[in-house]
Amino acid sequence: MRGRTVIFLALLGFFVVAMGVIMRRSLGIQQAREIRELEERRSALEAQEAALEGAIRDASSRARLAPIAEQKLGLRVPPESLVIILPRPDRATPRP
Repeated sequence: MRGRTVIFLALLGFFVVAMGVIMRRSLGIQQAREIRELEERRSALEAQEAALEGAIRDASSRARLAPIAEQKLGLRVPPESLVIILPRPDRATPRP
């Protein structure tokens, strides 16, 4: 091999390696952008989920359901002396 061929192959090798580095960095930047967009979307969805859970809690509260049940269904809330609160069974104990 002559000196020019060796220099040409070295420059060609350097060029190929440099192109690989540039492509890898470009791909990394693109993926970082996509990850950032997905994290922003996830945050927005989590905020929306929290808002919807709050709306569900509000809509299913006793203060909102009691008047509707009294008006539409003719039900009434019993006095505290007639209410019996049953304890929840433990999940660890199997049912008979």
